[in-house]
Amino acid sequence: MFDPKTTKFPYPKYTDAHYLIVKKDNGIVFDKNYPYVDTSKSFLRKQRWLRFMLYFIVFLVTKIRLGLKVEGKNILKENKDLIKKGVVSVCNHVHMYDYLGIMSVIKPVKPYLLAWDRNITGEMSALIRLVGGIPIPKNDVQASIAFMSQTENMINRGGWLHVYPEGSMWEFYAPIRPFKTGASYFSCKCDKPIIPFAYSYRKPNWIRRVIFRQIACFKLSIGDPLFPNNDLPLKERERDLTLRSHDAVCLLAGIVPKENIYPPIFENNQRIDYYAKSYGKGYKGSK
Repeated sequence: MFDPKTTKFPYPKYTDAHYLIVKKDNGIVFDKNYPYVDTSKSFLRKQRWLRFMLYFIVFLVTKIRLGLKVEGKNILKENKDLIKKGVVSVCNHVHMYDYLGIMSVIKPVKPYLLAWDRNITGEMSALIRLVGGIPIPKNDVQASIAFMSQTENMINRGGWLHVYPEGSMWEFYAPIRPFKTGASYFSCKCDKPIIPFAYSYRKPNWIRRVIFRQIACFKLSIGDPLFPNNDLPLKERERDLTLRSHDAVCLLAGIVPKENIYPPIFENNQRIDYYAKSYGKGYKGSK
């Protein structure tokens, strides 16, 4: 496995923390009345136009930009009938365009994505919503109930929910960070499988490395569906599925789970400096 070991990015203290700065705030309030899964005609019309652009331009550009190779796509074909009934997917979050890579692989399925609320109020809010972004509300019980209800209904109608269980994006980071249990919650609550994905890295060729200053090329690997163990109580079921999901992503990324430097489940874990003591000098967002 190629590890870029870059010090370009200011990886934060806690493994679920964000380091990109979102300057804009459009003032949207995520309360109980917000359409977390928007099914209005006007919104769906905009989505159709965007998907036309994705299919014919953006997906190709993303593949070239990431140097993307895919392994295990046959698993999606073998489980197409299962996928039609609704699924959850998980993946490590290692690039701003990595969700576009996943979208291009699972097309024509139109996935939804659990999103950081600031991304839905920031500069890219409209685009993130149109590619399926569902903001996670904070500090509002009624809003959380509406969010979970609409998301569960979408999955139960045969939808695809994608989750980044590490909680944030750390670009070109190789170890698999601890997982939060949100993906497993929706999988267990709806009794739908989790399909694990993982990004790993390849050393770029001379042209990409020297001329385009590319840190690494990407490989996206797809694993077999993981099913909730319905013999366990709900909380134990969620924990068990989170553990198995984390192990699966590690293996797909070329990491032996027991040799990964982080535990599988997030408990306010702090970053481990396994190759550098400082990150992101001079990089935007760096302090």
